[in-house]
Amino acid sequence: MRPDLLQSNERVDELYANNIKIIQSNEVFSFSLDAVLLAYFAQPILKPNGKIVDLCAGNGAIGLFLSAKSKAQIIEVEIQERLADMAKRSIKLNSLDKQIDVLNIDLNNVKNYIASDSVDTVTCNPPYFKNLITSKKNPNEYLAIARHEITVTLEQVIKETSSLLKMGGKFYMVHRPERFVEIIDLLRANRLAPKKIQMVYPKAGKEANMLLIEAIKDGKSGGVRFLEPIVVYKDNGEYTTKMQGILYGE
Repeated sequence: MRPDLLQSNERVDELYANNIKIIQSNEVFSFSLDAVLLAYFAQPILKPNGKIVDLCAGNGAIGLFLSAKSKAQIIEVEIQERLADMAKRSIKLNSLDKQIDVLNIDLNNVKNYIASDSVDTVTCNPPYFKNLITSKKNPNEYLAIARHEITVTLEQVIKETSSLLKMGGKFYMVHRPERFVEIIDLLRANRLAPKKIQMVYPKAGKEANMLLIEAIKDGKSGGVRFLEPIVVYKDNGEYTTKMQGILYGE
């Protein structure tokens, strides 16, 4: 561990399945199971000359996790300066400077930094909740921006994703099932054909609380596959065998 990379009130967590270490803090938004599951679900371009972009990157968890699956160049896009800085230091901590870069920019300006139609794979763990006047938001600005569409909306995420992707490029996103119909409508309106869907359930017998989706730019309509659901916890509160494999290695 390099103590020079840690600042006050920060810690290092690890995803043991990928042997990846990530700098985190209770003062800002930390990665959770949705990031782990998205990185597990995604099938990114593998070749070294490929390009992966992770939007709404936060402290860089998804890009770091994907580095264990792909040799492609990875670009993380995050608007919050503190989170982008944490991502940069986590990249150094894992000696991944040559593979991963961080852009501390507004997602809506991403085309000024990454050429349109140049990206093979886009991933995103976006804010889940609309920014309504009636929405109850966390007083912590970092958490509020991560959870609510304050700086970017679902429509903007999908529009920018479509612009970035090459024809045939793939988009992977984690979101909430209650916005499923809206997600499908926005994907199809932006030349992205839904192809794979996987629901995540906290426990057997409970309603799904996460949705993983793959879409292909300019892909043929139809042929959507619903994958076997992922159940996170057993009735006794322990991780299921599936989740243990995802977190600690198959």
